[in-house]
Amino acid sequence: MKAKALCAAAALLFACHAYAQSNVTLSGMLDAGVSYVSNEAGSHVLKFDDGIAVPNLLMFSGQEDLGGGTHAVFKLTNQFEMGTGSFMPGGSLFSREAFVGLDDNRFGKLTFGNQYDFMTDSLFFGLNDAAIYTQGIYDFRNGPFAKLALPNNPTGAFDWDRMAGVAVNNSVKYQSVSYGGFSAGAMYGFGGVAGSFGSNSGASAGINYTHGAFGAAAAYTEVKTAVSGVQDSVRNWGVGAHYRIGSVTATALYTAVRNELNGAQVWQTEFGGLWQIAPEWSLSGAYMYMKGNDVVDNNHAHQLTAMLNYQLSKRTGVYVAGLYQRANQGANAQINDVMVASGSASQFIGRIGVQTRF
Repeated sequence: MKAKALCAAAALLFACHAYAQSNVTLSGMLDAGVSYVSNEAGSHVLKFDDGIAVPNLLMFSGQEDLGGGTHAVFKLTNQFEMGTGSFMPGGSLFSREAFVGLDDNRFGKLTFGNQYDFMTDSLFFGLNDAAIYTQGIYDFRNGPFAKLALPNNPTGAFDWDRMAGVAVNNSVKYQSVSYGGFSAGAMYGFGGVAGSFGSNSGASAGINYTHGAFGAAAAYTEVKTAVSGVQDSVRNWGVGAHYRIGSVTATALYTAVRNELNGAQVWQTEFGGLWQIAPEWSLSGAYMYMKGNDVVDNNHAHQLTAMLNYQLSKRTGVYVAGLYQRANQGANAQINDVMVASGSASQFIGRIGVQTRF
């Protein structure tokens, strides 16, 4: 009866059958709060902001046991703005993730659809980016690099290393099982342009290693895009590691981007960590340094982040956080997700918020 009730609840989205070997899961994350931004184009602002510490997500996932250690799997992920209810990115349902495939205990996982690349999978979900512990979208990379001019990017440099989870459309993705702590994966996104196999395509690969408290990963992604009729690519690469010592987790990350269309390139290095003070209290923080080449005027920036979180329950927590970015003289600081750059070389965000998971 429980399986039949679950199928009835999901019937508006997909058909399902009450097989004992199958399951469908509805889950999600929500975050909302108030942020103070010291300088947006010369003025301070106090605003409601949501999807910051964690994105606002509604996820449907499931698997069917096919026998012999093989499962059919799927996932549909919708991201939305809590303040308005609108879908994002692009205003489309399930534009965050949408894939189906097979997962085998011996041979690995093969999936098809709209999927995260390995900059996200290996480096971020591999727990090597301090943003997973601190202020999420604010703590991803941006800075005084508008001349990076990434295609289809709201600021030219928003989340320039793709760590916030940028999907590759029309993609085929393979992830191996772990052998002695090592695992690897690769993906290819079909551009779908008639007569030009590689146009608007994408490719990514990652390798991961975990052993006890230590983990490390490396990843590479190349996405081709046509801008004003000119076909070129954006390349990302990075390496990261983490190590747990008792109640403390330390992270280190290096990422870089190059826009082949204009030759602009930016790199960054970041160190961060999480201190689980008590079961309900945690303190996290990060420091990053970002540097661009001459195409982006050799601009650079330092950024500091700190967050204190109190868990009201296993699912729900409240937090207070602060972020400060300082760019070089003559450049305008810009913390990620702030759509308007500072009117000066510095920018600060103070935030209080609540997040929950279900």
